[in-house]
Amino acid sequence: MATDFFEQQDTARRGTARLVLLFALAVLAIVVAVELVLAATMGFLGRDPETNEIDWSAVADPRLLLLAVGGTLVVVGGGSLYKIAQLRGGGRVIAEELGGRLVDGSTSDPVERRLLNVVEEMAIASGTSTPPVYIMDGEQGINAFAAGFAPQDAVIGVTRGAATTLDRDELQGVIAHEFSHILNGDMRLNIRLMGLLHGIFLIGMIGYFILRMSFYSGGGRSRDGKGALPIMALGAGLAVVGFAGTFFGNLIKAAVSRQREFLADSSAVQFTRHPGGIAGALKKIGGFVTGSKVENPNAPQASHMFFGRATSGFSAMFSTHPPLGERIRRIDPSWDGGFPELAPQVVGALEAATAPAVAGFAGAEADASAGADLEDAVARIGQPTPAHVEYAAALIGRLPEPVVEAAHEPYGARALVYALLLDRDPGPRQSQLAHLKAAADDGVYEETVRLAPLIEELDPRLRLPAVELTLPALRALTSWQYQRFQENLVELVEADEVIDLFEWSLQRILLRDMQVSFGRTGPMRVRHRSAGAVESSLAVLLSVLAYVGNRDRQAAEGAFAAGWRVLSLPERRLLTHDECGFAPLDAALVELDRAAPQVKKRLLEAAVACISADHEVTVEEGELLRAVSAWISCPMPPILTPPGST
Repeated sequence: MATDFFEQQDTARRGTARLVLLFALAVLAIVVAVELVLAATMGFLGRDPETNEIDWSAVADPRLLLLAVGGTLVVVGGGSLYKIAQLRGGGRVIAEELGGRLVDGSTSDPVERRLLNVVEEMAIASGTSTPPVYIMDGEQGINAFAAGFAPQDAVIGVTRGAATTLDRDELQGVIAHEFSHILNGDMRLNIRLMGLLHGIFLIGMIGYFILRMSFYSGGGRSRDGKGALPIMALGAGLAVVGFAGTFFGNLIKAAVSRQREFLADSSAVQFTRHPGGIAGALKKIGGFVTGSKVENPNAPQASHMFFGRATSGFSAMFSTHPPLGERIRRIDPSWDGGFPELAPQVVGALEAATAPAVAGFAGAEADASAGADLEDAVARIGQPTPAHVEYAAALIGRLPEPVVEAAHEPYGARALVYALLLDRDPGPRQSQLAHLKAAADDGVYEETVRLAPLIEELDPRLRLPAVELTLPALRALTSWQYQRFQENLVELVEADEVIDLFEWSLQRILLRDMQVSFGRTGPMRVRHRSAGAVESSLAVLLSVLAYVGNRDRQAAEGAFAAGWRVLSLPERRLLTHDECGFAPLDAALVELDRAAPQVKKRLLEAAVACISADHEVTVEEGELLRAVSAWISCPMPPILTPPGST
C-alpha cells in the first residue's frame, strides 16, 4: 500500500483533532458522572434525621454542578497538562522512563555497533535527523519504539532481546517500522495519548485514595458506621468513574494505534523491499519464550508506542496492536502459520556487525543513473527506497574511520563541524583557527586541527552525511556548551564575510535540529493553506534556486519560470540578487514552514522543477534542496547523483 508523506501529515493532524474531540466527550461524560456521585453523596448527608429520606433537591444545586465541572476540569486537565509537560523533554524522557540506556556512539560492542549502523543508514536514507539510540538492557522480549514530539527530538529504543535475537535484515525491518512512525507524525499523537489518559486516570486515583483514607481512618468502625459511609461511597463512586474513564480511554488508544501499526508495517516493506525482514521479526516474536513483553512498570502507559504488544492480560478489544498472525499474513500471504521455537540467545553471526551493509558505492550510483531521481524526490519524501538505504550505507562506508569515530562523541562532533567550515583561503582560515583556539572548549581546537586534512580530501557528497552523523552526539551537549557551539558556528561562517551555499545549508540543518532538541523552538502551527498566501516567500525561494544552478541571467529566468508554472499562480518575474539573498531566504523559510502539508508539497515540486530545468543537478543544488526540505519539516532522501555529477 503506497503512502504519501503529505497526506499522512494531514491524517496525523486530523487524528489529533479527533483525539481532542473524543477526549472532550470523555471529559463531558466524566463531569456528568461526577455530578451524580456528588449529588448522591450530598443528598445522603442532607437526609432528614427523623425519616432518613434523601434530600434530592441537592441534585439541582448549581454550586454542586459548578464543583463537578470545575473539579473535573482541574483534575483531568491539570493531570494531562502535567504529564505532557513532564514529557516535554521529548523521546529521551520516555526512553529513560522505560529503562533505556543511551548507546554510546563510540561503542565497540558488536550488537550495539550493528544497531547504530542500521539506525544511521535509515536516517540518512530517509533524510531525517539521526536519532539517539537507547537499549533496554533488562528486557528480553523482542520489541522497539520511537518516541518524541518531532523528528528532531526523536529517539529509537530497542530491547536487548531484539538487539541480540534478530538478524540484520529483521532488525532493519523493525527499525524501518519505527522510522515510519517518525515520518508519519505518529509520535506526537502517541505522547498526547499518554497525557490525556493520565488526566482521566487521576479521577480514579483520587477516588481510590478517598476510599482507603476513609477505611483506615477508623470512621468505618464507629458505632453505626453512618459517618463514614457517605465518604466511602464518594470514594467508591469516583473510583468507578475513573475506571470507566480509563476503560473508554484505553479503547480510544487501541483504536488509534492499531491502524497506524498496519501502515508502519507496510512502510517498512517499502523502505527495505524485503518483506522477509519485518515478517521474520514478527514470526520470532510468536516463537520467542518472552514474545514482545516489556517488564518495565511504565510499559502499560506507553504500550501503543511499541513495535509489538508490550503488555499482556488484556482482551483484543484493548490491544494497541493488531493480532500477530494478521500482521504477518498482510506482509507474507504464503505464511503457513508456524512460529520458530526460540530461546533467549545472542546473535551468532555478527562478523559484519561493525560495518554497514554496503553493496558498493558505485552500485548505488549506477542504480541512480537508471532513472531521473530528482523528479521523484518529492514523491520519495517519507518513503525512502532500498536504493536510498543502500546509498546511505555506501556513503557511511566511504567516510574515513577517524571522521566516523569523531562524529559519535560530543567533542569530536563539534570539531568535525568546525573542520567542515574552515576556509580554503589561508587568511580567513587563520582567523577561524585563532578564534577556535581562544573560544572552543578544551580539546576541541586540537581535534579540529587533526581532522582538517581529512575533511579537505572529503568527497563533497559526503559532507552532509558526515554532519548528520554528528546530531546524536551534539544533542548530548549541555545548554552552555550548545550556546558556545552556536556562537562559534556563526563566527566561523562569517569569518570571510561571505556565506556560501554549503555553509548556509549546514547552518540551517544543524540549527533546525538543535533548536528543537534544546527546546528553543516548537512546532509551527499551520497558518497558510494556499500557495497564494505565501506567494512572496515562494518567489524568494525559487529565485535563489534559479541563481544557484544558472550563472546566466536568461537561463536563471527560464529555471524560475519552470518552477513557477508548477504553482499555478499569477505570473511573476525572477527577483534580483539583492532581493533574494540568504537573509530574505531565511525569512521566507519561516513563513513556508507555517504552510499546510499540501502547500509544502507543491512548493517542493516547484523547487525540483526549477533545479531540473537544465537537466542536471549539482551537489550544491542537492544540498540546498535538502536543507530547505529539512527546515520545513519534510525530510527528503538523498538525491542519488549518477557518476560524473558535480
